[in-house]
Amino acid sequence: MNLQRKIHEPDSHQSDLNTQQLPKAKNLSARRQNLTGWAFMLPFSLLFAIVFLIPIGWAIYTSFFRQVTEGGGAYGGGELVNKFVGFDNFIYAITSDKFWAGIARVMAYTAIQVPVMIISALALAMLIDSYIVKHVTGFRLGYFLPFAIPGVVASLIWLYLYNGQISPIVKGLELLGLHPNFYGSNIVILSMANITTWTYTGYNMLIFLAALQAIPHDLYEAARIDGANGFQVAMQIKLPSVRGAALLAMLLSIVGTIQLFNEPQIMQIADPGISKSYTPMMMALNTSQGSITPSGDGTASAIAIVMAIIAGLLAMLYILAERKVNE
Repeated sequence: MNLQRKIHEPDSHQSDLNTQQLPKAKNLSARRQNLTGWAFMLPFSLLFAIVFLIPIGWAIYTSFFRQVTEGGGAYGGGELVNKFVGFDNFIYAITSDKFWAGIARVMAYTAIQVPVMIISALALAMLIDSYIVKHVTGFRLGYFLPFAIPGVVASLIWLYLYNGQISPIVKGLELLGLHPNFYGSNIVILSMANITTWTYTGYNMLIFLAALQAIPHDLYEAARIDGANGFQVAMQIKLPSVRGAALLAMLLSIVGTIQLFNEPQIMQIADPGISKSYTPMMMALNTSQGSITPSGDGTASAIAIVMAIIAGLLAMLYILAERKVNE
């Protein structure tokens, strides 16, 4: 009996060692997996920090400074230095009439452009998702192609199409007895909205189309068995199912249009009525270039940061309103 106990004692001791080593092996395996994941994330993290986090941090830092001239005499001279001014740049942006006039233009632009674009994108997505359209790939690519054109190039294209002397659109309308002026003070904002709508409708259409194609086809079959026609299926099944996609598209559109820059900056070439502070983003650029005083990177950074805060607040308000409506 004692001999048997001595034989079995090492086995029980070995099992205890194995039990203790199992958690260590699991922890080592988990650490290796974590290190592998972070290794794959490292290139993206570095690029994200270089092109996003560091510029934001630098903009916040420079927003507390302003370029001023120090030294010199009665006949000028002196040296241009960066002077710490605290929140003076933010106070200037918030109290500037030009800044709030630009905000008003951007808000009017957003109120006009975003609903038209979202409704158009949803209509195109539902049309492509229906049984009416054949060769879906060609239509989908054709609607999306304008988004592949850079914003500056798209603005230049429409700058040509709006020109009353060379535009085939204007010439065709004149043959019908119409004499449009796309650069009129009350029309120019609609001209800009048309450029953005033409560019981004296809992009938002793909968002809606992805949501529509994710709907289970069993719902369509059940609705048709119950006697629902195509219009009823679209209104009662498809539309409620794309509510999440609509929220995403609206958020992206609001954040994008609040940063309106390419269209007015390019159209300023042909329309001198578009001032250097027509939108807050144009005001920030021309402030950094010295066309608007007080000038410098600090004031321009403060304007951009205030705009980012306003865009974030608008996005949050829209999300809260959407949730309240859904409840």
